Amino acid sequence: MLKSDTGRLCAGPQARGTTTKGATDLLLDIRQLRVGRVSAAGLGAGTGERVLLAGPSGSGKSLFFRALADLIPWEGEVRLDGTSVHEQPAHQWRRRVMLVEADSAWWADQVRDHFPPDSDPPLEALGLSTALLDAAPGRISSGQRQRLAVLRALARAPAVLMLDEPTANLDETSTARLESLLRDWTARGGLLLMTSHEPAQQRRLATRFWQVGDDGQVREEGP
Repeated sequence: MLKSDTGRLCAGPQARGTTTKGATDLLLDIRQLRVGRVSAAGLGAGTGERVLLAGPSGSGKSLFFRALADLIPWEGEVRLDGTSVHEQPAHQWRRRVMLVEADSAWWADQVRDHFPPDSDPPLEALGLSTALLDAAPGRISSGQRQRLAVLRALARAPAVLMLDEPTANLDETSTARLESLLRDWTARGGLLLMTSHEPAQQRRLATRFWQVGDDGQVREEGP
């Protein structure tokens, strides 16, 4: 096992796992992944799907997402649209497999500076004012920052979007707006992976369920 300059622990290709539901257009193929006590093998999901990752607090859901985004050292083999993570630069993978964490970083003086110059984010769809683009990130609410972080990620056109508790600070109306936006995005071919502690939200959104077990193994579960 060799450690690359990206922090990945590189392994040779593993045998292809069999997904439980067998997506017709397999996009994300997790042949084997190990990070800390968390592991997964033979998981996959396709274009247009919405995967809800469940598990108790502290079970490793966020760790699993960070490994999939190639943000921390991990071991195994993951493929996107048939291409191994080890066959492309880390920054390229992270643009295609993008993670929005529960508390995203904001580094520029104004919100608009975090978006591509030619982007036109659908602020109104999430109940946000265009005036927020001129605001300092530290002077807006946590719920506004959460929704803007999702729009910031979508503006970069990822193939896979991972959201860690994206509605934790949102009211019922704002949650419904975000869920509608995510359904529309996946209907156009995106793949969503998301954590949520709300069983009702899991049932509303999920086309596929993954569960972190007591042994740290991520497995596919029934609805």
